[in-house]
Amino acid sequence: MSRVIHFEIHASDPIELIPFYESLFGWSFTRFLPEVEYWTITTGPDSLPGINGGLVKRKGPAPLEIQAVNATVCTVQVESVDNTLARNNELGGTVVLPRMPIPGIGWLAYIKDTDGNILGIMNIDPTARN
Repeated sequence: MSRVIHFEIHASDPIELIPFYESLFGWSFTRFLPEVEYWTITTGPDSLPGINGGLVKRKGPAPLEIQAVNATVCTVQVESVDNTLARNNELGGTVVLPRMPIPGIGWLAYIKDTDGNILGIMNIDPTARN
């Protein structure tokens, strides 16, 4: 069985996108090598479930303004979807899919960062229902 072990965010200007993720999720970024436009992302301590990732300069055009989900979507566990949605909006991100229940699991929403990347946010709540 194969498991996801790493993710990447592609950005038009990685340096401009870093503060969005630092402020929204508290992630930290480290330049991999000075001559390479690649940053490693630490999403939390190794003692907790989850994976770390990378931030790379996008090689093609940015996603269209209106875009359906057409790729793998990573979902980030948060304390509160509502609070994270509010902070996302303050930072200039947009809501793609408003908060909705995943019955027996939690609350899910999709957001778009300031560079057009879509990701999910979820808070675990076994009582979540329509």
